[in-house]
Amino acid sequence: MTEFTIDQNQYLTQSIRGFYHTDFGGVNLPNNPNYLYKLKNDPHHNWSEERIRQCQQQLLKVLLIELPEIYNLLNKNPLTICVVPRAKAENSYNPNQLLFKDTVKGAVITLDNNFIDGTNYIQRHTNTKTTHLRQPINGYNNDGLNPYVGITNATCNLSNSVVGKDILLIDDIYTRTVNIDEDAIQSLISKGANSVSFYAIGKTVYNNQK
Repeated sequence: MTEFTIDQNQYLTQSIRGFYHTDFGGVNLPNNPNYLYKLKNDPHHNWSEERIRQCQQQLLKVLLIELPEIYNLLNKNPLTICVVPRAKAENSYNPNQLLFKDTVKGAVITLDNNFIDGTNYIQRHTNTKTTHLRQPINGYNNDGLNPYVGITNATCNLSNSVVGKDILLIDDIYTRTVNIDEDAIQSLISKGANSVSFYAIGKTVYNNQK
């Protein structure tokens, strides 16, 4: 696990402490967390149920090791775990397309005492553009707007339970140029969270730089 800083920008009013498990640079990169592709289970794939279960176990193994490490580094007790929602309205996905959040929830329940399950505290109600798709997919309507300042508040319901909490916001992949994570962090701060830190499984590498 590596620590980094998410810098203040037009989406985010303060710099944020962040962590990530490994570099994310595509399927051919050594140690790339390719299981994340399976957990998205986008409609142009046809993964078997067994393969998807294996990928959930890979993610769970990482979470059970690194969430306690982050807990110790942050020294916040308890630590509320929230998840950045997928780009489309949550009710438009099948359950097997929400397995990243489901696995995070399972890790929080397993770890128990030092963590609060806030995985449903941010729920998307309006479609936004799916930013990770590099090209159109036949039969898939990638509707919605690209990230803009305030997109989280405009397209998501945020639970009042975030107020006063020390939150670790989790996403599968962090990409500095997208700013969807920065906007989600800011939405939690503006809602009244006591503190917000960030964790991603993969952090995008581009132009051979992190």
